[in-house]
Amino acid sequence: MRTSDVARATGWSVQQVRDLEALGVLPPTGRSANGYRTFGAEHVLALRAYRGLATAVGPVVARRVLRDVRALPLDEAAALVGGLHVTLAREREEALTARRALLAIGAEPGTADPDARGDAGALTITQLAAALGVRTSTLRFWETEGLVAPERVATRGGSVSARLYPPSAVREARVTVALRAAGYRVPEVRGAIEALRRTTGPEDVADPLAALDGRLVAVARRTVALLEAGADVARLLAHADTDPGTPPG
Repeated sequence: MRTSDVARATGWSVQQVRDLEALGVLPPTGRSANGYRTFGAEHVLALRAYRGLATAVGPVVARRVLRDVRALPLDEAAALVGGLHVTLAREREEALTARRALLAIGAEPGTADPDARGDAGALTITQLAAALGVRTSTLRFWETEGLVAPERVATRGGSVSARLYPPSAVREARVTVALRAAGYRVPEVRGAIEALRRTTGPEDVADPLAALDGRLVAVARRTVALLEAGADVARLLAHADTDPGTPPG
């Protein structure tokens, strides 16, 4: 197969095929009598696998995996690909943990008391403590335990800094109240809060549940792409573990 042939067979452009070859995604190519590159079924498999892997785990990791599996023993190569499934499963579990945390405070995790907002939609420690029905010392303890992350702003004199709780920190505080009331220990609450931070950002404060649902759908699609790529990688590994002169079936 020529470069144009393998490009047509895989949906990549000729230039993309050349670029991926230069990046080490493809096994070494042959050369025809007139010096042109020649490709075989193995290269088609590698290009198909790269498409799925790039969708599942990103192009940088996909390139590394396809380079490494050719150099590793079969057991290590299989373990490397299997680890990608573990990574996606962990992402899904983190999103589910964060979702459960949000459900603990209801479907609308906004600020605790809209009438008690300070400047720019943030609450002071006194306002938040009153809205949640806890002591200010409790909020400070939660901060030291990594459960709530307020912002620090300078006071008018500039000599000390005051705590301000933006909507994301208020959400964390509400999750903490709900989980602690349900009997969760501090390390368990911290795990839920950390998962929430990893799977949502400040831009998701308005509707974090929708953001997490979208994340779960995205992880599912990436998992399907990884499963599809895995079939091609398995055939590449089987070929590499047998006679290298035999084209993959």
